[in-house]
Amino acid sequence: MKRVVVTGMGAITPLGNDVGSFFDALAAGRSGVKRLDGPGTERLANRVAAPASFDPQPLFDAAKLRMLDRVSQLALAAAAQAVKDCGDALAPADRPRFGVSVGTGMAGAQSTDDGYRTLYADNSDRLKPFTVLMAMSNAPASWVGLEYGFTGPNLTYSTACSSSAVAIGEAARRIASGEADLMIAGGAEACLNLGTLKAWEALRTLAVEDAKDPSASCKPFSKDRTGLVLGEGAAMLVLEERERALARGAHIHAEIAGYGLVTDATHITRPSVEGQAAAIRAALAGARMDAKDIGYVNAHGTGTQANDGVETAAIKSAFGSTAYSVPVSSTKSMHGHLLGAAGAVELVAAIVAMERELIPPTRNLDVPDPECDLDYVSSGARRAPGLAAVLSSSFAFGGTNAVLIARKDS
Repeated sequence: MKRVVVTGMGAITPLGNDVGSFFDALAAGRSGVKRLDGPGTERLANRVAAPASFDPQPLFDAAKLRMLDRVSQLALAAAAQAVKDCGDALAPADRPRFGVSVGTGMAGAQSTDDGYRTLYADNSDRLKPFTVLMAMSNAPASWVGLEYGFTGPNLTYSTACSSSAVAIGEAARRIASGEADLMIAGGAEACLNLGTLKAWEALRTLAVEDAKDPSASCKPFSKDRTGLVLGEGAAMLVLEERERALARGAHIHAEIAGYGLVTDATHITRPSVEGQAAAIRAALAGARMDAKDIGYVNAHGTGTQANDGVETAAIKSAFGSTAYSVPVSSTKSMHGHLLGAAGAVELVAAIVAMERELIPPTRNLDVPDPECDLDYVSSGARRAPGLAAVLSSSFAFGGTNAVLIARKDS
């Protein structure tokens, strides 16, 4: 099997519109969570979210914008950063060996919401002519493939909150098996519209707005946690066959060393200790690594009562006696839950943490929970000299659990 490395990364997030500013904000403990204002938000019982401050106008002409849902805009913007970061890698002659793999949970939710509003609220029979093309699940991956002329595999994965972790893991498998030489892989999500927010509100999983500070509303692993905060954004990575990357003198951010993918098959929403632990074990086995080799876990850490206790137990089950000595944090406390884009955004955070040897904190972990008793980094970023391997977990509604391990190339 061929080895797979990361040679480019890009990110559009609630904390910044490039990888550097995103991680700087994480390390500083800044929050992108805020109280939503604007038309319709008065109808929301839960008004906190983590929007990205992203203006598409400078990047796309008017004709193209008419065909792009916000989710595709975010995907294209993050992909452009990743391609620029990877250097001179995309020779036209090689493009049949290049592909795209994108995860998204709700795809073109904004276009779907706009269409229903036009049809039902405005009582109009004239929808935007590109509504279907904007809303379809494979639009982000298709637009990225069109942008770069890739004619290899073009894949879309929708496994709720693990979508982009699955997209990255499956892209790595394509390269490892020799099916492709290079893949742009990641995820995008843009669903902060009234219809989607009300639907999530009905699930009763959203965080209650913190009365003193809305930006502190997401509290992973804290006993006073009340739920998740939805966010939007995208992250894309250029994955490349290692020998090809070395031959062209590419800068290698990390190696994708392990990927675990399992399904709970127990409940549509309730997380499973056994399922999460099995995914972690599978990733470790694929990487041929022991738990003691992992220097940082970027946890799924949603801030819901159900997930955080289960995830703590899963880490204990998979890591054994090592569980209490590995630093853990949830960056969702600052950028919110990006659903289908979460795995990609959090893997980027974990890789940069490894490069800088600096672990970002879990914000708002103020009330210790006896059930969540691991080494949660919570009082500011922590220096981690020699950090050489990181693990990122993504656990989803529907029970699809995906875990990625990245390590320094050697």
